[in-house]
Amino acid sequence: MPLTDTHIRSLKPDSKPRKYFDGGGLFLYVPTSGSKLWRMAYRFDGKSKLLSFGEYPTVSLRDARERREDARRLLAKGIDP
Repeated sequence: MPLTDTHIRSLKPDSKPRKYFDGGGLFLYVPTSGSKLWRMAYRFDGKSKLLSFGEYPTVSLRDARERREDARRLLAKGIDP
C-alpha cells in the first residue's frame, strides 16, 4: 500500500528503526531519533545499493517519488544513480 502524507505525518519513532515502503524500492526510514529519511534500495551490477533522497518534509512524498522515477530511468539505461 503506497504511503500518504497523512500517514507519514502520524509516524512516531519506535524502540527500533522502522522502514515504511512506498513501492519501486522507495521507503521512508524512521530511526529511533524520529527523523524521517527517504531512501531507495536497488541493485546495480549484481550488488545491493542504497540511495538517499533527503529528509521529510524537506523532500515531500511527491518529490521522493519523482526522484525514484529519475533513478529508475538511469538504471534502465545502465547508469548507476
